[in-house]
Amino acid sequence: MAIEIERKFLIINDSWRSLGLGKVYKQGYIATVDKMTTIRVRIIGEEAYLTIKSKTEGISRNEFEYPIPLEDAQMMLDTLCDRPLIEKIRYKINYDNLLWEVDEFQGENQGLIIAEVELENESQTINIPDWVGKEVSHDPRYYNVNLAKHPYQTW
Repeated sequence: MAIEIERKFLIINDSWRSLGLGKVYKQGYIATVDKMTTIRVRIIGEEAYLTIKSKTEGISRNEFEYPIPLEDAQMMLDTLCDRPLIEKIRYKINYDNLLWEVDEFQGENQGLIIAEVELENESQTINIPDWVGKEVSHDPRYYNVNLAKHPYQTW
């Protein structure tokens, strides 16, 4: 079991664009009865993953991720996942010995750009890049699972 400790921020300028290469992500969520657990199907290029996440407590949650066949993932996205799917380009940027992931959303969430950084513990001190603005870690509207239910363009 892995614990994901993650902070999310809005982007305030484009100076990050020259710092990393982007990959296309396509992902969807399978409905759960308890609504506290999320089941995500994700395709990144020619790779696919099934991820199960627990409820977020603070900025932490349990995360289980497994590679799955690409064809299975595509079928799950087509038949099992709620709409709309999350489409984004993810850029990985190393800054001050941490990996920042910048998600530039497409489709019904176009216009939204979020930076995420995973931490070793919740109290870890980080230096914020100059292209990062307001923290939205505690705002559930910015969780990908909620962007699938209430896309950014409908706010």
